[in-house]
Amino acid sequence: MVLKIINATEAKPGVNIIIDGAPYTVKKIDVSKTGKHGASKCRIEAEAIIGGSKKIVAVPGHERFEVPMVDKRKGQVLTIGDKVNIMDLESFETMEIDCDEEIRNELEENSNVEYWDIEGIKVVKRKL
Repeated sequence: MVLKIINATEAKPGVNIIIDGAPYTVKKIDVSKTGKHGASKCRIEAEAIIGGSKKIVAVPGHERFEVPMVDKRKGQVLTIGDKVNIMDLESFETMEIDCDEEIRNELEENSNVEYWDIEGIKVVKRKL
């Protein structure tokens, strides 16, 4: 579910946007206003929320981006394997979630974590 739609010139550092169907966080934006009859151009540097890959896009200022709904929740680690088994602390629902290797090394069973639900994709972000 998309939260809202913004113009490229409204994207500020720290804002989450969808680029090519994947959620990204804007790290840097440069807006250049061109000549008398030209439109402004935006150069956006963004980092993927899931995976951490970087992407640079150059678009017209009137280009529209979707802003994804990010639900930040807390959970308790039940087991650690290829995927991390987590129980939500509000609904007591259990789920298996992918996790980055460096975060997985910090985790231990029965510890609390923050996980994000981004457009139906869940990912562990940090240990609490």
